[in-house]
Amino acid sequence: MNAPAPHTRITGTGSHLPPRRVGNDELVAELAARGIESSDAWIVERTGIRARHFAGEGVTASDLALPAAQAALAAAGRRADEIDLVVVATSTPDMIFPATAAILQAKLGIVGCPAFDLQAVCSGFVYALTVADAMIRTGSATRALVVGAEVFSRILDFDDRTTCVLFGDGAGAVVLEASGEPGILATDLHADGRHVGILCVPGTVAGGKVLGDPLVRMDGQAVFKLAVGVLEQSARAVLAKAGRSEADLDWLIPHQANIRIMQGTARKLKLPADKLVVTVDEHGNTSAASIPLALDAAVRSGRVRRGDTVLLEGVGGGFTWGAVLMDY
Repeated sequence: MNAPAPHTRITGTGSHLPPRRVGNDELVAELAARGIESSDAWIVERTGIRARHFAGEGVTASDLALPAAQAALAAAGRRADEIDLVVVATSTPDMIFPATAAILQAKLGIVGCPAFDLQAVCSGFVYALTVADAMIRTGSATRALVVGAEVFSRILDFDDRTTCVLFGDGAGAVVLEASGEPGILATDLHADGRHVGILCVPGTVAGGKVLGDPLVRMDGQAVFKLAVGVLEQSARAVLAKAGRSEADLDWLIPHQANIRIMQGTARKLKLPADKLVVTVDEHGNTSAASIPLALDAAVRSGRVRRGDTVLLEGVGGGFTWGAVLMDY
């Protein structure tokens, strides 16, 4: 008889933000110098964002991922050479190829294990965690390093106040291990390519030149309308798969895009405000890095504890969305 598929559990979390914190007032002043009007009140009212972090010149996604990964490994009590799978979720890779995961693998001194990037934009970490969970359950890996890392400041149009105030840079990481005890209870992933145009970077590289537009473009109202609905659907889907209800939730850790989307999802799940983990005010939208950054902040502050039932969910360009339900 075949042994039952193992469970998977997060055994360590880590994160890293670049040192430069850019508050709204500083960003508004920079925009004013370009002749663009904005204000701290305008940004906070619409997004909940008060600050974000920008990477220095020459700092790459793998540079941000490395200290986050090292912190997660330390928290898990694992050496880098005990990892047998590296997955990096990113929309801002170091190079066209090889994968940022391979570059991170080299920086960690790991040799031989699979390492690949996953591109699902702001849903990237949820997708990556789901893939790593599946690989561990099928015996293809036993200990995975799953990272979300972004340098979105490199693809922002600072003449567009509707997008440049939203995003920041950072990295978050987890160690996911095979376990005899349940951890990840259910996952749920979706995409709808009909909505590619509402959030995208519509450019590419060909013949040594940039073709198209290499900067973030977003229809904010369209994203908002889609996001609230699909996040509720995905949350209810993972709860149903796990045989749980919203009353079982201890924490909601959503993609940190916009405080109104986050609060709207919490209300639909009948969760009190103090069960919603919020870091968007200080981090901005860090795309694939936002959920692991928020998870690490909640774990290290003592809010999320062992045994808590946690819902992670993300939504992003593609249009992609998904959720992971776990007993931390």
